[in-house]
Amino acid sequence: MGSAIEPMKAKLSDRPFDDPAWIFERKLDGIRAIAERHGGSVTLTSRTGKDLSSAYPELIEALAADAAEDFVADGEIVAFEGARTSFERLQGRMGIDDARLAQLTGIPVFLYLFDLLRFDGRDLTGLPLRTRKGALRQALSFEGPIRYTQHRNERGQKFFLEACEKGWEGLIAKRAESAYVHGRSRDWLKLKCSLEQELVIGGYTPPKGSRQRFGALLVGYYEGEELRYAGKVGTGFDARELSTLGDQLESLRVPESPFRADDLPRQATWVQPRLVGEFAFSEWTRDGKLRHPRYLGLRDDKPPREVVRETPGG
Repeated sequence: MGSAIEPMKAKLSDRPFDDPAWIFERKLDGIRAIAERHGGSVTLTSRTGKDLSSAYPELIEALAADAAEDFVADGEIVAFEGARTSFERLQGRMGIDDARLAQLTGIPVFLYLFDLLRFDGRDLTGLPLRTRKGALRQALSFEGPIRYTQHRNERGQKFFLEACEKGWEGLIAKRAESAYVHGRSRDWLKLKCSLEQELVIGGYTPPKGSRQRFGALLVGYYEGEELRYAGKVGTGFDARELSTLGDQLESLRVPESPFRADDLPRQATWVQPRLVGEFAFSEWTRDGKLRHPRYLGLRDDKPPREVVRETPGG
């Protein structure tokens, strides 16, 4: 195993369930990270292979201080807003590659580990999930910002209701005897309390009134080789985000639309489809558009070409 490990990914499901063959974990609203240590060398890597080590120096320091010296573990980097993990707050740490500047943001971050892929030179990916989680619990000391992801057995429906009442993003259901595979699998399922979707930014509309830089983002998802238009997103931006995102969009301007659609806004500026954002919304319309969408932040851990419309069982 090297630094380009492809993590196991969950498929979307539309209903919680009870099943003694499954366990249920809290769905964390952060960024995926593979933590590796080989002696004195510690790295954190995103799901696209980007080195996150300088962005989260306190996590590197905590992993390096652990007694375990040879492991590969899967987890999620999060920031909190009260008792809820907040992708929006984590935005204040994302994209900062200077360790000193990252800590000066004053935003505490935590690494929740939920799987162990290797330990003391042994590949554990073929073992059952329960065995891997047991090994993970024993392998590391879980002190400071390094946390163990707890789970519940069998009773997914009750846990899901509790999660939604607490304002969590949802749950991840995992088949307890499943091996760890590199890629998306139906042995892991996402159960979401609210709808969120990663989408590619392909353009923007001009600002109106006192708004600066842009009015609304024009977003979409891939169907095969085509970028399908999913609508406009005009809320969720503060002044800082309008400025920084405006600079990025300006550098990506192109003369023609990247979307294959005939219902695009007449007044629009088009950009290369390189930026991926996270968006919350109330529902999909019949014609494949977002209803009441809101911008949550940019993601730098997913290639645009992997962005497809998430559907239960898809």
